[in-house]
Amino acid sequence: MGPGRLSWSLLLRCRRAAAAALGAPRCHPLPARPLSAAAPLRAPLRPPGTGGGAPWNGAAGAGGDEEEEEEEDDEAALEELLAPSPLAPGPGAQRVAVVHPAVKWGPQKSPLTTAELQIAEAVALVDTLQNWTVLDKIIISTKNPNKKFVFGKGNFQVLTEKIKKLPHVTAVFLNMERISSLTKKELEGAWGVPVFDRYTVVLHIFRCNARTKEAKLQVALAEIPLLRSNLKNEVSQRDQQRGGSRYIMGSGEKFLETQNRVLKEREFKIRNALEKLRRKRALLRTQRRKCEFPMVSVMGYTNCGKTTLIKALTGEAGLQPKDQLFATLDITAHAGYLPSHMPVIYVDTIGFLTDLPHNLVESFSATLEEVAYSDLIVHVRDVTHPETILQKATVLSVLRNLNLPSHLLDSMVEVHNKVDLIERYKPTEESALAVSALHGHGLEELKQEIEKKILTATGKKILTVNINLEGPQLSWLYKEATVQEVEVMPEDGTARVKVIIGSSAFGRYKNLFPNSEIFMS
Repeated sequence: MGPGRLSWSLLLRCRRAAAAALGAPRCHPLPARPLSAAAPLRAPLRPPGTGGGAPWNGAAGAGGDEEEEEEEDDEAALEELLAPSPLAPGPGAQRVAVVHPAVKWGPQKSPLTTAELQIAEAVALVDTLQNWTVLDKIIISTKNPNKKFVFGKGNFQVLTEKIKKLPHVTAVFLNMERISSLTKKELEGAWGVPVFDRYTVVLHIFRCNARTKEAKLQVALAEIPLLRSNLKNEVSQRDQQRGGSRYIMGSGEKFLETQNRVLKEREFKIRNALEKLRRKRALLRTQRRKCEFPMVSVMGYTNCGKTTLIKALTGEAGLQPKDQLFATLDITAHAGYLPSHMPVIYVDTIGFLTDLPHNLVESFSATLEEVAYSDLIVHVRDVTHPETILQKATVLSVLRNLNLPSHLLDSMVEVHNKVDLIERYKPTEESALAVSALHGHGLEELKQEIEKKILTATGKKILTVNINLEGPQLSWLYKEATVQEVEVMPEDGTARVKVIIGSSAFGRYKNLFPNSEIFMS
């Protein structure tokens, strides 16, 4: 056993005591089709009239003993990186007190929400985790949540008394994006139970819902900052127990150096593994581009109804939407038809969250980069939610930070979902479309809008061509384009065919059949 592996084993043992405080929810895999290098996307739709054939598979024809051996080595390396995390929860349930620091004024106070709505979202996060129960929700005001104890002296004392009076409380969820290791240590000392911030809780949900290797690697990458923070606490405790100083070459400093090296090596290996998966995904993307299927990324705040909308648009019975936060973690692809019978692929993406820690967004940027290669973005909003305006701002902020092409942001379709719950709803935004994904209201209008935007984005054309029925044109068009209508003229053995055709296919058609009559629609 090499020194690196020995150090990681030591690190595992050192973390388990702190990690044991988290309860272990039972994870139920969601039926989906991951859009990842580990699970190549197959072509689920073919234009009418075409025969069977090989599915999309970016690895097809790669072959070779050397490549197989390399893949086996990669698999072994991945398995090592995906070994149980030192932050993985141990057995047992959690009885949680949810505490929200309500900022009275200043730049940290959001004008688009209230303390009551913020703590309600925090409770929803806890409810997402099976075996976790909210004992109480407490709102306490603070002038500056960045101070060591978060609250002022008087409010902190009142809060401490409340927490200690709660029966069988096992943890406190402090509804802040991230708390420092010093603050965490002080609060846990005062309250006598583990303290979790939003980073810890959301990461725990991600860990539970991650199904593909890529998603699990991204969770492992997001754990690195937390591991480093915990490491500082351990070094501080060792200094106090053994009398060592962090400023000299004592036991504390030596331990810190060793474990920091292990974490750096682990982070490097995870990033390398993600980069390999990214390159494989790029190859798959090239295969999809050759088939010229338009890609539509469906995005929005978590639990806004993205998966329900995709199920309604595609009719895919296997999709099982869940009424919970972050039910979709892996990006998945689902095939459907637009009104013109043009096949399209809808991409279901991870939901966003207000105050989603930057490191978590950064860790999943490799997955979200797929959005940049879409032809269109559909932004789904839950207009029944009291924070719908804040949720929209959150989603748009994240999309801008992804450095997406400007044409994708400019052409984005905004969908107001769940309008069946609001009597006589009319969108306040002129360009927004009102739908009920659950009941099917407004879906035809949405499909027409998507088709119009797709035609503009992809450069596809709607044409009418006159063909000779004895020639190969009709079968060629069925294979290479989307045939909408065929009007046969039996008296002269010709037909008028209305098609949707991509630019490259149109160029090939003109080269193969230069004498064909073509009319632009």
